[in-house]
Amino acid sequence: MDFSIGDNMVLETYYQKPFARGGLMRFDEIKKHAQRLIKEFDVRTPSVDTPARALSGGNQQKAIIAREVDRDPDLLIASQPTRGLDVGAIEFIHKRLIEQRKKGKAVLLVSLELDEIMNISDRIAVIYDGKIIDILNPRETNEEEIGLLMAGHKLTGGTHHAESHEKQ
Repeated sequence: MDFSIGDNMVLETYYQKPFARGGLMRFDEIKKHAQRLIKEFDVRTPSVDTPARALSGGNQQKAIIAREVDRDPDLLIASQPTRGLDVGAIEFIHKRLIEQRKKGKAVLLVSLELDEIMNISDRIAVIYDGKIIDILNPRETNEEEIGLLMAGHKLTGGTHHAESHEKQ
């Protein structure tokens, strides 16, 4: 959090080209890269030199999403990506996660927000007692069904019954 937004944008790539050459960091390239990501991901910051802690939670989250999406990973793990954010920041982050999915990237969303899970997931894996107990299509389920599964109830033929989850 004490690093600048510019430094945060290259946390995992600062030693690679074009950000470094011959073991020396190229601050002009880092700044140019950070400015591009700040603009592209609408990170509201006075400058690339502003410490990350000085930004709002939404802008910190957008900066993290910018950095990670820019690395173009095959798998993007987003854990509570919108927790505590305002509606505008939530919509922005959802849009970026969906863009990654449309590009054929795997996006693992871990969230306690059922509406978030329902709105942007292709499949929902429900975990209870440390195990995946069901995988659902979000277009064929509802929040009540997911909530019951999260509480340890197994669904059978439209009726709900509690499963015994004793450890063997």
